[in-house]
Formats: sequence, C-alpha cells, structure tokens
Amino acid sequence: MARNKRTEIELTAYDDLFETDESRAEANLSKIREIPISEIDEFPDHPFKVLMNEDMEQLVESVSQSGVMTPATVRQKEDGRYELISGHRRKKACELAGLETLKCEVKELTHDEAIIVMVESNLQRSVILPSEKAFAYKMRLEAMNRQAGRPPKDNLTPVVSDLETPRTNEKLGKEVGESREQIRRFIRLTELVPEILQMVDERQIAFRPAVEISYLSEEQQYTLLEAMGYNDATPSLAQAIKMKKFMQEDKLTDEVIQSIMQEDKPNQKEKPAFKDERITKLIPKSIPRGQETDFVVKALEFYNRHLQRNKAHER
Repeated sequence: MARNKRTEIELTAYDDLFETDESRAEANLSKIREIPISEIDEFPDHPFKVLMNEDMEQLVESVSQSGVMTPATVRQKEDGRYELISGHRRKKACELAGLETLKCEVKELTHDEAIIVMVESNLQRSVILPSEKAFAYKMRLEAMNRQAGRPPKDNLTPVVSDLETPRTNEKLGKEVGESREQIRRFIRLTELVPEILQMVDERQIAFRPAVEISYLSEEQQYTLLEAMGYNDATPSLAQAIKMKKFMQEDKLTDEVIQSIMQEDKPNQKEKPAFKDERITKLIPKSIPRGQETDFVVKALEFYNRHLQRNKAHER
C-alpha cells in the first residue's frame, strides 16, 4: 500500500535556505590568498618587461611599508604550482623587498584564457613599448583563434588580415582601441631581429619604416644593421619600402642595401664631416656645410709643404 512506502524528503540546508544571490556569488569568487613566491612561475613568453627604474624603486618602498594592496592574478597548474598571469612588477617588488609571499587571486583559467587576461591587464600600463605590444597582440590573437576553433597556420603573421570571418583581428582591434591594420603592423614587428627591434623601442627607428623592414630576411636585416652603423643613419619610410620592393623581386643584395642607405633624404640636415671637437673648432664658421673635408685636406697639404720647406732649410 502507498502508506507503507517510505517517503524520502530532501530538506534544504539552513545556510542554503537563507543564502542570498549576492552571498552565493561571493562564495564562487576566486579566493584571495598569500602564496609563497617560490611556488609561482613566470608566464611563458611573457612579452612585457619588468624595468628596474624609479617607478620600481617606489613600488618596492610601498610594498615594504604597506604590502601588496592589489592582489596579483595566478592560476594553478596541474603540478600544483602557480602561473603568474598579472602582477609581474608586484612579484618583483616583493622579491626586492625581501618578502616570501605574494597576495594573489587564484582563478580557474585555461591557457588561452590566461593569455587573454594577461595581455588585457598589462595593456593598462601607462607606458608600453612597441615590442611589448607586438608580442602581446600576437599571443592574444593566436589564443583568440584557437578559442574560435581555427586551425593554426604555419605563419600567422603575414596573413593576419586574411583570417576567416568573423575576423578575430578586427575583434582584437576593437577591444584594444586599434585599427585592424594597426594590429597587423604591430604583429609584423615580431619578425624583426632583436637589435633592430630594440632600436624601435628606443625610437631610433620610426614605426612605419620598421614594419617594412620586417619583411626582409634575417640575413638582410643584419646587413642593413651594418649599413646603418656605417652611414650613421636609419632608413626613411621611402628607403624601407624600396628595400622591401627589391627583396620581393629577389634583387636586394648587400650592395643595394648599402647604396640605398647612402641616398640623401629629403629635408635631411647634412651631418658634419667631423665629430671630434678638436677638429671642428678649428674650422672657420665661414666654411660652407659639406666643404669641411676639403678645407681640412687643403690645410694639411699646406702644413705638409711647410714641413718640407723647413726640412730643406735644415740641410
């Protein structure tokens, strides 16, 4: 009979019954905890530099006095260790301050999700180098493509603007406030050899010429680097475009690179023939720019004849 059947009633726990949506949301948030710095690994291929400058000195002083105010973000790896997603400067400051732990927020993220969060958080910095943007955009775009289920390409960089719809580079551009074409240009910088990329960071080479130079092979870029040093000049946009065109036609030899770098640039101030002040201060101001060498040669010839006459008198 029905009354002999045992009725099982599942009661709601007292805490669950009176728990609010807000408190349940708080319970699901990542926990904030102090994690030993020795258990935190750097993010693989982290594109942002931790500079030892005045800002870092101030951060170290702040951490020493008040600790870390804003937690770093980490994710736990399969081996039980932690991977640092954001907070690399805070972690370094703690190390310099002699602290053994770092206040962290632990989030459950996949590798690709972690890349996106890492790039997004670091792009909030006030100063970002072109090289940092270049590798950060490339890492994030590749992660977004994997999330969208697109097969990896052998060489993503040159065809970044040819990805299938919906275009992830357009989406990335909207998220970071850059045009799709500018995203492509930044990612091209990852093809530069380290020495030239550093010159871009140091503003010795302008951004747009650097993008064109990135199409040159590694060997051609090192030849260009030597030509820049020899001529004490960096390529203009027109010169960089010309080298790229010669490269595409398989005509960019060492001699062509040197010849292009020796070209006069429009509106370029002619450089002084001599850098040594012991020479330049002896050249009259009335000597036209570009004729300093002729003046010095004539002066040396005159002096040489003077020495020869003195020797003739001594005989």
